[in-house]
Amino acid sequence: MPRPLVVQTEDLDPQPAAWLAERCELARCAPDDPRFAALLARAEGLIVRTYTRVDDALLQAAPRLRVVGRAGVGVDNIDVAACAARGVAVVNTPGANTRAVVEFVAAAMLDVLRPRAALDRPLPLDEWNRLRKSLEAERELAGLTLGVLGLGRIGSQVARLGAALDMRVRYHDLREIAPPDRHAAHPVPLGDLLASADVLSVHVDARPSNRGLLGEPEFARMKPDALLINTSRGFVVDAGACAAFLRANPRAAAVLDVHDPEPPGPSCPLWGLPNARLTPHAAGATRHAKREMSWVVRDVWRVLSGETPEHAVTPEHA
Repeated sequence: MPRPLVVQTEDLDPQPAAWLAERCELARCAPDDPRFAALLARAEGLIVRTYTRVDDALLQAAPRLRVVGRAGVGVDNIDVAACAARGVAVVNTPGANTRAVVEFVAAAMLDVLRPRAALDRPLPLDEWNRLRKSLEAERELAGLTLGVLGLGRIGSQVARLGAALDMRVRYHDLREIAPPDRHAAHPVPLGDLLASADVLSVHVDARPSNRGLLGEPEFARMKPDALLINTSRGFVVDAGACAAFLRANPRAAAVLDVHDPEPPGPSCPLWGLPNARLTPHAAGATRHAKREMSWVVRDVWRVLSGETPEHAVTPEHA
């Protein structure tokens, strides 16, 4: 019996890729490769990460497709409803990069609130003292208010981190969350969260209502020295409103790891602002997280083998 063809459009960790290649015909091919159309026409599986768009047009060109694997968590780039309508399963790896993102949030807080410098040469006493003075932080994390917007899988662990650092932790979420799952975070309305947060960490999903969630009215409610960290979706933050807020409040700061579009183009209004730090969608970028995300191949193989996948994504939960 011929082995089913699985097309891999973006990077996978070598170990999971080798595991799948022992069971399937695995072809690495980006969508802009001339070979892609022919491979897609006979593919039974497709594995993507962030930048391959799985829409109705792609599905029409893949009549034999049975499963789409997202090596990661969010499925913003996959039309899950269109897949379901064609009987194509969608699987992902929830939780694979949670720790990596939480570590990134911790690093972002410390980078902004506790600046550091490494010595690379002996310093005379006067320069030593000037450097020490310049690195004197205005605030400690302990006692600050951490606002978590979206207390899901990652947001709840960020709340846990904040509690461990003796921060006051508040959150806003559309869902009612049981007290044991709040990690000592206190629920508040969105307006109260914005007004009280010294650090606002954003962890919302891709639902359309979250587009532009943080716009001019929301920034107007934030503290003039607030730190915004967004590791969720780029379209959540109105870049123009964010830039205006940062220009008007030089003691405020923003660390934005996700963008709309990616990569951000020359017209992005945040370029050049000293209190804006743009990072290249790297919050989940550790070797361990990449390997865990790449193990989506197990569920891809389960579907191709006629078994039930562990982590299926349905239109209701996309």
